[in-house]
Amino acid sequence: MISNLSTLLIGEKINTSRREIREAVETRNAVFIREIARKQAEAGAHYLDVNCGTFKNEEEIMTWLVEEIQDEVDVPLCIDSPYASVIEAGLKANKKGKPMINSISGEEARYEAFIELCKKYDSKIVVLCMDDKAGIPRDAEIRLQIASRVINGLEEAGVGRDDIYVDPLVQPISTSTANGLAALEVMEKIKQMYPGIHITCGLSNVSYGLPKRQILNQIFTVLCMKAGLDSLILDPLDKRLMSLIIVAEALLDKDPYCFRYLKAFRQSMFD
Repeated sequence: MISNLSTLLIGEKINTSRREIREAVETRNAVFIREIARKQAEAGAHYLDVNCGTFKNEEEIMTWLVEEIQDEVDVPLCIDSPYASVIEAGLKANKKGKPMINSISGEEARYEAFIELCKKYDSKIVVLCMDDKAGIPRDAEIRLQIASRVINGLEEAGVGRDDIYVDPLVQPISTSTANGLAALEVMEKIKQMYPGIHITCGLSNVSYGLPKRQILNQIFTVLCMKAGLDSLILDPLDKRLMSLIIVAEALLDKDPYCFRYLKAFRQSMFD
């Protein structure tokens, strides 16, 4: 697999909302968890997201997951929870590479605590364009206002732009066909307003509730990359999606001399 993509890939599979992961955690099946971690790393993931939000003893499980994963792979981890105590449990257990926090928002309960954790553990951080008042706004301008407020707070605390990843919160076009455009607008304007800041998202939300979701996700991936997306939370074992990212990077001048594209062709990734 092509491992030196300029798009930062965050493997999404270690999430206890997935039945097989939840069952592995319940039985403490470390072999299975390690295998999933290894397969994602081998497929080209730069980070592995770790989420155990379906359990009450989340801090204990997060610590166990981080330790088991890091005994298997050297890929850094994206610690995923809305609760500061769970995030800190994962960050304390982290021993390999610069971690990522997923995620801060404009919500009062998260804002100050997550900024402090980011500073304390020198981590990267994902910014959600939501707050207590607006929830997840449909309007792109409100999302931009929230993102700006959080970004400014992070920068005032000394967090560098290269460590900030804005998630515009992609919503399904099945509920409003304007949702895809709203997310693209946020991506484009964030890149204009804050050069050096990154854009990430779990873009498969765009197709929720519709048939043939894969083709919608694939086309939206390319549109997002053109709008400034340079990080993706995805299933790195999806070979079709991975090959699509390689092609898009070549077309968007992110693959000098089409080196990665040609390497992928030689590896029969486009067959």
